[in-house]
Amino acid sequence: MRPGRPLSRFAPPPNGWLDPLRQVSLFALAYLGYQVVRGLVAAGGPRPFGDATRIIDAERALHVFIEPRLQGWVTTHAHWLLDLADWSYLNAHVPLTGGALVFLYLCRNESFPFVRNMFLIAMLLALIAYAVYPTAPPRLMPQWGFTDSVRQFTGIDAERGVAALLLNPYAAVPSMHVCVALMIAGPMSRLARRRLSRLLWRAYPAWIVVVVLVTANHYLTDVVLGALTAVGAGVLARGLAARARPQTWAFPVASRPSA
Repeated sequence: MRPGRPLSRFAPPPNGWLDPLRQVSLFALAYLGYQVVRGLVAAGGPRPFGDATRIIDAERALHVFIEPRLQGWVTTHAHWLLDLADWSYLNAHVPLTGGALVFLYLCRNESFPFVRNMFLIAMLLALIAYAVYPTAPPRLMPQWGFTDSVRQFTGIDAERGVAALLLNPYAAVPSMHVCVALMIAGPMSRLARRRLSRLLWRAYPAWIVVVVLVTANHYLTDVVLGALTAVGAGVLARGLAARARPQTWAFPVASRPSA
């Protein structure tokens, strides 16, 4: 594995020209599994709504069912924050995550295998959860006071058209938005050379928590389970994968230059 290095204009990718295809293929296989689970869940009838109701009942019993009040307060008193959250949900998550992965692969390649393994483990854990406990997100439960703010912001129905081919509408548990934000922010903050970059990366998961709650795309339970999924994926990537191939799959520990 070649260490991270600045790339000249015509430099080949790390580990040769075929390696990017191998990496993309791994993520493509994970996405194929996602689509298979999506198809199975879509045939499951009303079960996702029953599972969502059980989450709501559990949160109410624990007195932590704050999501409708939170969305209602933001809608009434800070609509600009709701618009920013809607925009972030649509435009920030995938480009930022993809850009960070590309940056790690091209410029910090010695760190990429650990992060890739962490992502793949987390996606496997999430697929199991989606298959075992398919759950309708809050935005599909208007009887509890939720509104689909992203749909109101864009005028696009995510359950119809091209968007429906890309999304699993019953993949609320766990929140992979929160999980992915933690998995990408952790390594990026450790690798960042400037203090401001480190602070922004560390704040990013907290912003994503706000985004998924106020847009009614996840319950508080999903947020907690998404964070636990990220932690579990990190532990497994470090404890199993990295031990299997410590020279290539371990996250490198290096001193950071002063900001």
